[in-house]
Amino acid sequence: MNSGEPPASSSLGNAGEEEEEDDFYWDAEAEAELQAIEAAYAAAKRRRLPDWPSPNPVTASASASASGGCSPAPPWAPSPPAFRGNVKARYQPVMFNGSIVYCRTPSEVEKATRDILCKIETMKASGQVSLGFDLEWRPFPRRGDPPCKVAVMQLCMERTRCYVMHIIHSGVPPVLKSLLEDSSSVKVGICIDNDARKMFNDYDVHVQPLMDLSNLANAKLGFPPKRWSLASLTEMVTCRELPKPSNIRMGNWEAYVLSKQQLQYAATDAYISWHLYEVLQSLPDNNVEVEKETITAA
Repeated sequence: MNSGEPPASSSLGNAGEEEEEDDFYWDAEAEAELQAIEAAYAAAKRRRLPDWPSPNPVTASASASASGGCSPAPPWAPSPPAFRGNVKARYQPVMFNGSIVYCRTPSEVEKATRDILCKIETMKASGQVSLGFDLEWRPFPRRGDPPCKVAVMQLCMERTRCYVMHIIHSGVPPVLKSLLEDSSSVKVGICIDNDARKMFNDYDVHVQPLMDLSNLANAKLGFPPKRWSLASLTEMVTCRELPKPSNIRMGNWEAYVLSKQQLQYAATDAYISWHLYEVLQSLPDNNVEVEKETITAA
């Protein structure tokens, strides 16, 4: 027996290690991958922030003293985004796209009125005809003067045509007075009672019959009763915005000739009044009784 030979167990262990070493191969692909990793690591260590311009030491110390010892923000520091609160979703504006018949002389008003009467005659067989009705007048009279008279009357009964009558210049011819007092057409609008009272005070015309769109909306929509404006009711029913630019709404409606913007504004108000009536009238009645004391401001 040779005492210098290693034990059998030790011999088996060495043989196993040799077999494991023989199973491991380091090829060219593994070497390339390792080099790529090392290169990326080295590049990351070399990376640094750009050289931002540093403030003048004298200016910086003066600014720090003025701000109570706090260093001012560097010029490259991003400013926080401005927060715009109370953002309201805006709808597409509604606008009358039909033809606008502008009348400013008595003969033009008479011709337009006869045209309206002929249309009412052909339509009234199917029921009472609705007539979008609105008025405009100069809001601020001169100091010492009485309140301004109605300057413009708008009438609309269809999608394709609207009549804008400059009655401050033409007056109210008898045929127009007859139309406004005729019960074959219901005059519709917001706060139309006030407009009718204004016409009676200014031109001795008793406009009738009347339908206030605010009352009609309270009876049809089923919401808690409130006093609707034309703009708010338009938004509720049509999901469109009724433009009310103050420079037009509060402008000079007694001008010798109305501007295109004034004509568009006036026609749109009369048209949307007629359109809202037609839509609301087609809805089922919710049998809501509107009491004056329960009405809240819109």
